[in-house]
Amino acid sequence: MTASYDTIGVNYSDLRKPDPRIEQMIWRALGSARTVLNVGAGTGSYEPGDRQVTAVEPSSEMIRQRAASAAPVVQGRAEDLPFDAGSYDASMAILTVHHWSDKARGLKEMRRVTRGQIVVLTYDPSFRGFWLADYLPELIQLDEAQMPRMTDYGEWLGPVEISPVPIPHDCTDGFLCAYWRRPAAYLDPRVRAAMSAFWALGDVSAALARLEEDLESGSWARRYSKLLELDECDCGYRLVVAN
Repeated sequence: MTASYDTIGVNYSDLRKPDPRIEQMIWRALGSARTVLNVGAGTGSYEPGDRQVTAVEPSSEMIRQRAASAAPVVQGRAEDLPFDAGSYDASMAILTVHHWSDKARGLKEMRRVTRGQIVVLTYDPSFRGFWLADYLPELIQLDEAQMPRMTDYGEWLGPVEISPVPIPHDCTDGFLCAYWRRPAAYLDPRVRAAMSAFWALGDVSAALARLEEDLESGSWARRYSKLLELDECDCGYRLVVAN
């Protein structure tokens, strides 16, 4: 059973630091918007400091970890945003939509309260190619079950532009695919604790034992040697922008 972010969120702000290269993509997508709503805001990652931001977050643990300098936050859910229609120039939702109980309703709520662009960082569940799924094929079923399809965003938000988000090899934001070139990180329970997928999968000890064995024998490096030559990699993350 998936743990709530009141559980997952412990030490979250230490492990999930915004990556400046991903941050720039998000901020550019927000365009000239002066007022921005951040839905499913967590600890405040990727909130632009030069705009007037309002955050919405359901988890009290995540709210507790927001910095004193972070944007004001309202405890609430995407599916029932407590704002009037057209209240914000833009809105954003960063690696959060798959956690919503009613994704269509949440995104339609974002459209209702937003005058301009909506920016969503998400994952394409049809993507294949992240090596961790070779050890944990359950990840594919999990993504297919919880991640909206890319076509869903157009149905819920209207016309959208979808762009790949390359993940740097030294990404500072510890989401699931952030360590694609640092495989030993997945053996660290503290690192895994900030990834909701591992909470959903439960006992993965057998798969991690295989990974550890392959790292020690050099089998992983031989199998995925091409990755070691890359500075960034398409791991399936996508930026969805609705104008």
